Amino acid sequence: MICTALVFFMHMGFAFLEIGLTRQKNTINILFKNIFIITVGLLLYALVGFNLMYPGFAEGSSGIFGFAGFGLDSPLTAEGALDLSYNEGYTYWTDFLFQGMFAATAATIVSGAVAERIKIGPFMIFTILYVGLIYPIAGSWKWGAGFLDMRETPFYDFAGSTLVHSVGGWAALVAVWLLGSRIGKYKDGKPQAIPGHNIPLATAGVLILWLGWFGFNGGSVLSADPALTSLTLVTTCLAAAAGGVVAALVSTVMFKNLDLTMFLNGILGGLVGITAGADQMSPTDAIIIGAVAGAIIVFAVSLIDRLKLDDPVGAIAVHLVCGIWGTLAVGLFGELASGAQFVSQLVGVGSYAAICIVSSFVILYILKVTVGIRVSEKEELEGLDGHEHGMDAYPDFRMNEH
Repeated sequence: MICTALVFFMHMGFAFLEIGLTRQKNTINILFKNIFIITVGLLLYALVGFNLMYPGFAEGSSGIFGFAGFGLDSPLTAEGALDLSYNEGYTYWTDFLFQGMFAATAATIVSGAVAERIKIGPFMIFTILYVGLIYPIAGSWKWGAGFLDMRETPFYDFAGSTLVHSVGGWAALVAVWLLGSRIGKYKDGKPQAIPGHNIPLATAGVLILWLGWFGFNGGSVLSADPALTSLTLVTTCLAAAAGGVVAALVSTVMFKNLDLTMFLNGILGGLVGITAGADQMSPTDAIIIGAVAGAIIVFAVSLIDRLKLDDPVGAIAVHLVCGIWGTLAVGLFGELASGAQFVSQLVGVGSYAAICIVSSFVILYILKVTVGIRVSEKEELEGLDGHEHGMDAYPDFRMNEH
């Protein structure tokens, strides 16, 4: 339950990071989306998500789709009392709330990538469908003991490099492609910097996210086992540190400046990269995985820019690219490293790519051709806060427009 609270706190980190790296005129819009995601995400997870994700696949099932019914219904003892032996060390209620926090995170990743130009109504519809249905069905394939867990060499994803981060990352990629870039992002085919309005807030967001990862990875041990929990937290922190340092070094060599935002995204890349195998790695393995993730971030951000995919916060590079790297790293480093495990990791990455790309494209494309997903040019230039929310995040600090 303590780890659940830490993962909940990550939503503040995501909110701070997103508003810090975007412009002042869209702050209310981003905060509204983040609050919507956590509130509606939890309600959806209670109504259908938890029982879609943990359906209790029957013997001989394909392990692709199952549903244990609507709502929450804790196991009872023969005497009708609450069964506290649901799992060793935690109850049914703890399990629901911990997993519910993860579910909301997947849509938050998309929120950052589509910031500053998506209509809020279609985004809310997308969130309801993606968090309510797609995320739990995909999650059941591994964490719900589905077909990826039934393999001779089971796919392994300890805390969600693929199940959480890539699931959000694939949807972010599709959404950014369908939306198009922000006005002014590309001039004569070359990417232009659109600076965020509050880098101190973005920095605070990254540090809060790192703190939240103590719950994200630490809680995924699913017990208070001192040996495994402490190892997991050590590998998590070393990967984060290595990711940040290497991203800072590589970006300095490439761009000849000490870029704080690249440093921050390197930390997040290291965290995402270690998440799939945090309980399986030695400290040295963790540093290598984090360091590679940090280097990947710099090149991925550059590549995404060259492809004219406008991602204001670097969500695709951090959550998708480093999520794939971390998932594959389980087959290369640590206790499970083997050729068979690497193949199983590839199968898992491919399976999640398929469901996420297809489902997010179908949802967003239908929204695009029916109600439209992009705000008007006037709304984008003047800011979404005034047009969609009728308020200003900093009314006493409005800059003189002349």
